[in-house]
Amino acid sequence: MTNTMSDFIIVSIALLAIGIYGVSVKRNAIRMLFAIEMIVNAANLNLVAFARFLPNSQGQTFALFSIAIAAAEVGVGLALIIVAYRMYKNVDIAEFRSLKG
Repeated sequence: MTNTMSDFIIVSIALLAIGIYGVSVKRNAIRMLFAIEMIVNAANLNLVAFARFLPNSQGQTFALFSIAIAAAEVGVGLALIIVAYRMYKNVDIAEFRSLKG
């Protein structure tokens, strides 16, 4: 049994939908960060799938850059969440609204 491009796209759409649900509904900052990572992984899956099925596509190269950028984003995001937790003793997004100037 071989995988077709539509199989990869269906999985990518499912990951994107779960990620969008997580960003829009969850109030916990760590859960929102995981949801954003699921959205990035859906994009990476699309890039690799298109690189596999289309000739002369550089999707895997772009996916590697995207993974590196996502790793840096997680590091910065977790650092911000740790600082916010130390200040507020909570990682609820509604509490962060008081950070406005």
